[in-house]
Amino acid sequence: MSVLLDSFFYRPDEDVGLIQEVVAGTDESLEPVAEEVPEEYLACQLEGELYAVPIHGVREIVKVPPLTEVPRAAPNLLGVMYLRGEVLPVYDIKVRLRLADKAPLVAGPDATVTPPRGTRIIVVQASDGLAGIWVDAVNEVVRLRPSMLELAPPGVGGGERDCVVGLGRRKQELFILLDLWQALS
Repeated sequence: MSVLLDSFFYRPDEDVGLIQEVVAGTDESLEPVAEEVPEEYLACQLEGELYAVPIHGVREIVKVPPLTEVPRAAPNLLGVMYLRGEVLPVYDIKVRLRLADKAPLVAGPDATVTPPRGTRIIVVQASDGLAGIWVDAVNEVVRLRPSMLELAPPGVGGGERDCVVGLGRRKQELFILLDLWQALS
């Protein structure tokens, strides 16, 4: 047993120059490993699925206020809301993602349909000003490193679903990454 242990441990007659250079950080043949900087995403739910949007595009999250319906509007436009002196359009991107056939009817203070308790509006900076996006629930802020991200599988990123830009994996959770500005266009 003693002979086996002696062969395993360091012996003074061994050449350990490369090991000492690596430990000291002076070996120039090794390339430095770039540290992965995680990006932050806001995780939300749409029809029971987890989606994530870049946090830098989110201005705020609000409870669903009374919405005013806009006649002859696009199918994904739920209406407009009044937020601190500004009138903002509110969109349901479930229609764009083909998770729903049409936007739910939620309008004005006299509306008979009240949104579920966890429903929120994510206020984002769109290309032509602020806009609201209706989500079923807001979960958390998620930090994903580039190694945790994947491109959207073939067939998911094209056509009507071109706002899906990829997938993010964290342990057992799968987040569908959205490009909000593409979803609102």
